[in-house]
Amino acid sequence: MNIPGKIAVMGGGSWATAIAKIVSGTQAKFNWYMRRPEQIEDFKALGHNPSYLTGVKFDLNNIYFTYDINEVVENSDMLVFATPSPFLKQHLQKLNASLRDKVILSAIKGIVPDENMITSEYFTKFHQVQPENMIVLGGPCHAEEVALERLSYLTFASINEAHAQAVANAFNTRFINTTSTTDVIGLEYASVLKNVYAIVSGMCHGLKYGDNFQAIFICNAIEEMERFIHTVSPKNRHIYTSAYLGDILVTSYSRYSRNRIFGTMIGKGYTVKTAQLEMEMIAEGYYGTKCIKEINEKYQVDMPILDTVYSILYEGVSAVTAIHKLTETFK
Repeated sequence: MNIPGKIAVMGGGSWATAIAKIVSGTQAKFNWYMRRPEQIEDFKALGHNPSYLTGVKFDLNNIYFTYDINEVVENSDMLVFATPSPFLKQHLQKLNASLRDKVILSAIKGIVPDENMITSEYFTKFHQVQPENMIVLGGPCHAEEVALERLSYLTFASINEAHAQAVANAFNTRFINTTSTTDVIGLEYASVLKNVYAIVSGMCHGLKYGDNFQAIFICNAIEEMERFIHTVSPKNRHIYTSAYLGDILVTSYSRYSRNRIFGTMIGKGYTVKTAQLEMEMIAEGYYGTKCIKEINEKYQVDMPILDTVYSILYEGVSAVTAIHKLTETFK
C-alpha cells in the first residue's frame, strides 16, 4: 500500500484548514471535503477559508473541493478527519462508499458521543476500517500557530508502526516536526482529557487563581491522566512527553485554547449555555467530560478533577464551591 497516497482533508473548520495548510506544502494536489457548498464557493472566490483562519491563502489550482462525501472517499487514499467529534456521525450519514481499504487519519480530539468511543474504535467497528490503517494525530499543536507557520510538533499513532512513520514523514515540513508511536489508545484518550483539564484551568483563571496554583493543577492533572490511561490501556508509555504532558500544557495555558476560554467564562459566572452561545465555537472538553465520566463508571479510576468539572457543567454545582473543594485534594 502506498501511504499516504492521495490525501483528502475532511472538514471546513480551523483545524481542518491548518491541516490543509500543512498538506499543501507537502503534496502536489489534494482533495478537500466541506459539508456546505456555499462555503466552498466563498473559498474559491476569496482564495481562503471564509470563516476560519482567514489569513491563510491557498493555491486553488492544487485543491479539488467537493461537498460530496462519497466522491471524495472514492477518489482518495487517505482521509484526514478534522471535524468536531459531536458532528462526526452527522458527516458520515450520507456515506455509501466503503472505508474498508482506506487509510484514516483522525485529527479529532474527542470521543464520539452516544457511542462513547474514541474515533479509532468507532471507525473500525462501524466502518470496517482495518485497525492497521487507522492512524490518530496528537499534539501539542494549535491551528492558529500552524497558520502563522510557528514551529509546532505533531505525533502520529498506529498499531502499524511503519504506517504511523510514513504519515509522520509526509506531514514533516520546515515548521512542523513529527514523531510516531504505537500508543493509539493512550494518545486518543490524552487528546480528550487535555481538553477537559483545559476547561478547569480556565475556570481557575476566571476565579482569579494565580500561576502558582496553575502549576500545581497541571501536576495533578497529568497524574490523573496517567491513572486513567494506564487503567484503560496498560502500556509502557512516557506520559511526560509532548503528546501527553505537552498537550495539557498548551491547551491549558494558550490564549488560542477554546476549552480554556470556555472554562474562563464559566469561572467568571457565565452559564454553560451562555458561554457556548457567545463562543460560537465547539469546546470539545464539554462533551469529553460527560463521555469520560460515563466510561469511567466501568473502570472506577480516582479522577477528582473530572468529577469536579462534571459537577459544574452537568449538575449545576457552583464553580466557586467545587473548585475550592478540589484544591483541598491537591498535593
